[in-house]
Amino acid sequence: MAAADLAQIPEVDIDPDGVFKYVLVRVHSTQPSGAPAGECKEIVRGYKWAEYHADIYDKVSGELQKKGYDCECLGGGRISHQSQDKKIHVYGYSMGYGRAQHSVSTEKIKAKYPDYEVTWADDGY
Repeated sequence: MAAADLAQIPEVDIDPDGVFKYVLVRVHSTQPSGAPAGECKEIVRGYKWAEYHADIYDKVSGELQKKGYDCECLGGGRISHQSQDKKIHVYGYSMGYGRAQHSVSTEKIKAKYPDYEVTWADDGY
């Protein structure tokens, strides 16, 4: 796996509207055993269908592992996406994975939604 392959993975994939759980995932290109760790990147995934943060992580990591990547969940939280008002707020935490580094998540979201007001807070659940 080359770094160019990692570039093919979208950094942000979230539902277009509503309040839902999200996870911050680090994706690694796999290396032959014993080799130093390869390239990696963080991705944000958030969906309304997920009852638990683990539901999102399990689906995303399963899909990426089939393509030859390793994943680790860096934490979770919630996203309030108000597409009509062009606002996204990232907050809260995951009971299972802990709090994601919302500052990292919001920078990635701002890059995908440059015309939005994107905010974050450590409070809330």
